[in-house]
Amino acid sequence: MANRFILNETSYHGKGAVENIAPEAKARGFQKAFVCSDPDLLKFGVTAKVTKVLEQAGLAYEIYSNIKANPTIENVQSGVEAYKAAGADYIIAIGGGSSMDTAKAVGIIINNPEFADVRSLEGVADTKNKSVPIFAVPTTAGTAAEVTINYVITDAQKNRKMVCVDPHDIPVVAFVDPDMMATMPKGLTAATGMDALTHAIEGYITKGAWELSDMFHLKAIEIIASSLRGAVDNTPEGRESMALGQYVAGMGFSNVGLGIVHSMAHPLGALYDTPHGVANAIILPTVMEYNAEATGDKYKYIAQAMGVSGTDAMSEEEYRKAAVDAVRQLSEDVGIPKDLKDIVKKEDIPFLAQSAYEDACRPGNPKDTSVEDITKLYESLI
Repeated sequence: MANRFILNETSYHGKGAVENIAPEAKARGFQKAFVCSDPDLLKFGVTAKVTKVLEQAGLAYEIYSNIKANPTIENVQSGVEAYKAAGADYIIAIGGGSSMDTAKAVGIIINNPEFADVRSLEGVADTKNKSVPIFAVPTTAGTAAEVTINYVITDAQKNRKMVCVDPHDIPVVAFVDPDMMATMPKGLTAATGMDALTHAIEGYITKGAWELSDMFHLKAIEIIASSLRGAVDNTPEGRESMALGQYVAGMGFSNVGLGIVHSMAHPLGALYDTPHGVANAIILPTVMEYNAEATGDKYKYIAQAMGVSGTDAMSEEEYRKAAVDAVRQLSEDVGIPKDLKDIVKKEDIPFLAQSAYEDACRPGNPKDTSVEDITKLYESLI
């Protein structure tokens, strides 16, 4: 069976990348942008860095900001109506995963109206048409939503997240500009950075992994491990490297899938509104230990990419432990909590475990799992 790989048509990287938005829009004949951006980015002037580029180029736009941190079905539905009313012909998504996920769902429904029931998009939706063209401008170094075919929408009525996978939703152009990420507070930088590391590690060991994806994931682990601490301290070098590292991770995992770290993190976001990156970071080392027996020698290369020396002289048990310890140390160094004690209520674990088992990321886990196994993993973290 052939392996498939899908990436953006075009991507711009480095300081000043957003200056290319206007030329790209004009070259494609676009007339009016539907700008998806969350309220905080509007409030703190981050969105304005892009709308200023549009204004200077004489390009029309309309802003949509009814977007929650964990975007809901209602956010998508109101976004669809706002897009129709705006008379726009393309979308600019500015933000982290929340803005981009909302934009993807809106763009898909506009061009595939038979999926107007947002719940019908869960899983691998059989859409026929490409999304409305999306320009993606990340403001966090973590989700890599600007280069993935995935998006996540919260079903607030059922307290669960819907993972949607659709090759038709990938943004046509990504503008990965570290200046757009410079205002991220330390906590958000740490959480999104650990989210990116989780993407890279889960993508590297997932059942669907192969040589091309492995190349991206190992490089992403190396970049993130060496730059996240600097990014949290807001060094220009750390910011720029993390902007690249998280994108490289996205190039890989979008095409091969993830595992139960994400499966376990998604219900925490749906039930408790836990930041996705924080949930991933807390769960990752424990699930790495659980998965180790099903990963061959891959933890040796994870440890090497994390900066661990002497791995060639280590036994299998030693390099697997070294990889997990290096991830734990990075998480601790950037201020991530060590466990879920302040998040998870014991009585909720049966619901969380069942939700995690039903999550779309679970089948990609390198080790076959069960509701009982996931229950024990949650219990070990509280």
